[in-house]
Amino acid sequence: MESQIKNYICISNYFKGNDFLINLKKLGNRVYLITSEKLRDKPWAFEYIDEIFFMPGQDVDWNLNDLLAGVSDLMRYKKIDAIVALDDFDVEKATFLRENLRIDGMGQTTGRYFRDKLAMRMQAKSKEISNPQFSSLFNNDDINTFADTVAPPWVLKPRSEASASGIIKVFDKDSLWKNIHELGTNRTKYLVEQFRPGAVFHCDSLVFEGKILFSLTSQYLATPMEISQGGGIFRSANIDYDSADDIEIKRVNEQVIKGFGLKHGASHAEFIKCDEDGKIYFLETASRVGGAHLAEMVHAASDINLWAEWAAIEDALAKNKKYKLPKVKKEFAGIVLTLSKFQHPDLSEFNDEEVCFRVPLDYHAGLIVKSNKHARIRELLDVYAERLIKDFATSAQQEAVKKLH
Repeated sequence: MESQIKNYICISNYFKGNDFLINLKKLGNRVYLITSEKLRDKPWAFEYIDEIFFMPGQDVDWNLNDLLAGVSDLMRYKKIDAIVALDDFDVEKATFLRENLRIDGMGQTTGRYFRDKLAMRMQAKSKEISNPQFSSLFNNDDINTFADTVAPPWVLKPRSEASASGIIKVFDKDSLWKNIHELGTNRTKYLVEQFRPGAVFHCDSLVFEGKILFSLTSQYLATPMEISQGGGIFRSANIDYDSADDIEIKRVNEQVIKGFGLKHGASHAEFIKCDEDGKIYFLETASRVGGAHLAEMVHAASDINLWAEWAAIEDALAKNKKYKLPKVKKEFAGIVLTLSKFQHPDLSEFNDEEVCFRVPLDYHAGLIVKSNKHARIRELLDVYAERLIKDFATSAQQEAVKKLH
């Protein structure tokens, strides 16, 4: 068994993953972080990072050839053992580097299944995974066939956005074509798919050597009041263990992870339980930890720190050793989060004993609660959502709350 120090390049376009960086360093490795110049002043875990490099631009703005040149220069003096993408926008960068530098890990074709929503749809269809009906926007006849055979409403979705931003809902064929024409040459960057109302769930997983070692199923929540007001309250809570929905979502989640070829690491996948037929349909997946502080919610419910365990998985792979999942707790947790009109909102009046985490972001008001009773979590999230809307939420929250990474 190899035990020497390994060198990791971690890439993040967003301020996240400190727990990953910390645990990777504690496991006896060298950690190199590449991030955006705009994030230079964020509170990175600098004492656990051997060296940090900054790129101009953010999200998809990085010049990949410049990135490759910089990493190639580093490799003259350091043997790089693994490259890890911490956020959605980093998957292409990491796969590009691995392919060019012949470093083990997910390549560009597999990477597309976790970033490109058209590739997700096509791969799911080829693997007979439940999937909304869809069409690419390359060919006019294909679009017309879709519109004539699939009942509306439909959604036009960006293929590579990491959030709900940019989605356009349309209700008839004329509106569909009007929006496609307005996209111009950008139409190839979108797809169209059937919109099916229903409850939306997410399943957060850890994978080692192609096997799911841990997964937790949660549901995104909304109250009638939030819907009527169009408010930007984000809420999620894990669902009853071994319920029919839990079992079926985990079954489809396993189909996705195996069918898409994820060999190791963290996964965040989303599913919808269709109101019309009650079936579970795959929506999208990502080869990273879920954003919007869902990792802290999962930790509160299960005692599993997704970031830290993902680091342990990467460490085990590089050192050819076995990975062992810590003991899993089976309790319940939920999160409620909104943009706040205050930079540092005072949430001290939210003092129920179940409160275990307060979101530490400027201009955000959010809490995580945990309990051994599922009903208590739902009760608190309902009450807290209304209190946050009344006392903290801003009128501009809907637009911005979509992009929570």
